[in-house]
Amino acid sequence: MIINTNVTALRASRLLTESSRKLGESLARLSSGSKHINISDDPGGLGAALKLDAQVNRTSAAMNNIANANSFSLSQDGFLQNVHTALERMSELSVVAQDVTKSNTDRSNYAVEFSQLQNYISNIGTKTYNGTALFASSGQTVTIDSDASKFTMQAVDLTSAVVTTGMATIYTAASTAIGTSTSAGLALTNIKQAIQGLADMRAKVGANIQRLNMTDDQVNILNENLSAANSRIKDVNVAEESTRYARANILVQSGTSMLAQANILPASALRLLGI
Repeated sequence: MIINTNVTALRASRLLTESSRKLGESLARLSSGSKHINISDDPGGLGAALKLDAQVNRTSAAMNNIANANSFSLSQDGFLQNVHTALERMSELSVVAQDVTKSNTDRSNYAVEFSQLQNYISNIGTKTYNGTALFASSGQTVTIDSDASKFTMQAVDLTSAVVTTGMATIYTAASTAIGTSTSAGLALTNIKQAIQGLADMRAKVGANIQRLNMTDDQVNILNENLSAANSRIKDVNVAEESTRYARANILVQSGTSMLAQANILPASALRLLGI
């Protein structure tokens, strides 16, 4: 029997300390929702989670880029719809101007509206979206994933002479004037070509939007699965951790009681001394 060194109490104290540490860790995990409380908790998994976090953030940024590109394309289509309306009216005016009952004076009145519509279409060709030209000779390049892969949207050009002949010539007042029956006939030919050119442009915009929508779906699926993988590494399983918490809590309470009992053991030496 030893008085100075109570080995039983030391052992009980060590086990109580261990149980208290586990109880504290469970409390921290349950309160934070994260498995990684200390840097020593699954260092390899933590490293993988950091990379997944970064990829998720990059993928989210790519999703924003795709959404902005989609808005850009929808803005293009909105303006092209207005161009279509203007061309329809111009074709109507060019036919009216060929009426044999109309004099050149009458045609000059129609030419005023015709000229304004020309100017309107020409002005649309200069429109921008947040400082970026909507209608340029080269398509915009869009970043579509976390590795910064890119694809270039098909160009929609309303300003260059390389656009279809009809679309280019409607900007030239001399070639599309409707002051005479003959010039009105030429104007109608040009406008019909322009309408075909416009249809081609809207088809390109539609193809761009479809590609962007499909890419957005793909990136969303990737982001969802990356987040799921990251969650399996980082997020605490509340059901499992609550069981560990209950176990640690019981061990702390019983350990506290047993340490108190162990501290009393040396007192039995008093009986041998007759005290």
